[in-house]
Amino acid sequence: MRHQDKVVIVTGAGRNIGEETAKLFVKEGAKVAVVDLDDRGQEVADRINATNPGCAVFVKANVADEDSVKNMIAETVKAFGRIDTLVNNVAISDNLTIRECTLADFQKTIDVTLTSQFLTCKYVGEQMIEQGDGGAMVNIGSTSGFKGRNSAVAYCAAKGGVANLMRAIASQYAEYGIRVNSVVPNRIGSPVGKEEFDPDRFVTNMLHRPGRPEELATAVSFMASDEASFIYGENLFVDGGYSAEMNG
Repeated sequence: MRHQDKVVIVTGAGRNIGEETAKLFVKEGAKVAVVDLDDRGQEVADRINATNPGCAVFVKANVADEDSVKNMIAETVKAFGRIDTLVNNVAISDNLTIRECTLADFQKTIDVTLTSQFLTCKYVGEQMIEQGDGGAMVNIGSTSGFKGRNSAVAYCAAKGGVANLMRAIASQYAEYGIRVNSVVPNRIGSPVGKEEFDPDRFVTNMLHRPGRPEELATAVSFMASDEASFIYGENLFVDGGYSAEMNG
């Protein structure tokens, strides 16, 4: 199995992409810290443990808060002894134009979507360096980080930051054997911040359907695995071909 005996942190794992990613890592042999700000993360951990006892622990954390991130790491190490993989999945969207977006709206979106990835990569990286045998980080980006939108401003800025923050971190952690990459979805599962998945959601990709969370989870699993050992600092687009036609 791809991730036998690995310890994985998945943030925003209480639903949608994060939930499917956590479940897939366990299926592939890992133990997982299911991280979420909401107690629904406990429900995900319970469902995993019902069929794979002891393979998941729920850690309640606000990954935009430095102390909370440090506690998340401590709780994961306490439960499983180490950390091998980090998946950064937390995000919110403003869904506002610049004329509508207040400074508070903008800052909140940046904090949750971008600053959280800085904090988790920083402190999980310290743990990995201390362990001395490398690791993998996979950050969730968005096609909104590579184009303008008339329906969001802070989210575009945050996801654009995710793409280049990842490259900077990748170049700095490579010497420690820590691989850092991103996967870049477009309209996979339910919309950011929404609960329900609409299979008829409007899309403009080559498949003419929204992506399923498990399809992104598979890409995340690959990027975190030894099969991707020569991939560093890459944005892997998992978008049904949307980006290939983005400027068409």
